[in-house]
Amino acid sequence: MSRTMGDSHKRFLQTIMSSGIISASQAVALHKHCCETHADRLDDFINVINTQLQPFFMHIRKGMSEEDGLEDYSLMDLIVDSESGTASSTDVLNCADSLRTKKLKKKETELVLNKFVQDKWLKEKDGDYTLSVRCIVEMEQYMRRIYQDLIKVCHVCHNIALQCQMCETPACGIKMHLPCVARYFRARSDPRCPACNDFWPHEIPEMQHSQSQSSQNLPSSSRENTALTPSRRSRRS
Repeated sequence: MSRTMGDSHKRFLQTIMSSGIISASQAVALHKHCCETHADRLDDFINVINTQLQPFFMHIRKGMSEEDGLEDYSLMDLIVDSESGTASSTDVLNCADSLRTKKLKKKETELVLNKFVQDKWLKEKDGDYTLSVRCIVEMEQYMRRIYQDLIKVCHVCHNIALQCQMCETPACGIKMHLPCVARYFRARSDPRCPACNDFWPHEIPEMQHSQSQSSQNLPSSSRENTALTPSRRSRRS
């Protein structure tokens, strides 16, 4: 079977991108509608699309509702598999250019990324793409279930930690969001890991006082976006 994504695949992808998630019955009907001359099974059809989505750290996955057992297809972001919690625009564009099947123009790649940013599924800063608050909040339980071995939570707030600092002690390795690091070590001159008590070697961000106070009244997902001032480096005693 050809691995090249044709017009039928593009129509299917456009529909699921606009909807975010569709039921299995909708996926079957959409597959039939898009593939008037395409005889692929639905799973094979989606595998072709996923091959093309790989450079964008995206993937169409099938999940099952815990309430009624019905299956849904959803567009999933794979940045959770990144050590830094980010994907650089350069890496994404280079991956798109190196596809073995139909190559995507860099302009087309940029348009797709801009669409995800515009719809608030991704955030872009200085050429790096990260999951947005909307994406993390809406897909948290799904990510925890699917990526059990990859997903780590913040030791302080217990929310998913993608952009964070991590204890460098191999037997420990806990993670903390930067705002959580700033709050936890704010009154400590000798920063040590809250789990293993080893020295915390990372730079400690400093939060502005007014923002620190106001963040106490915000939901945890909003507090993670509280602005940080330039950081100070922790020192050994």
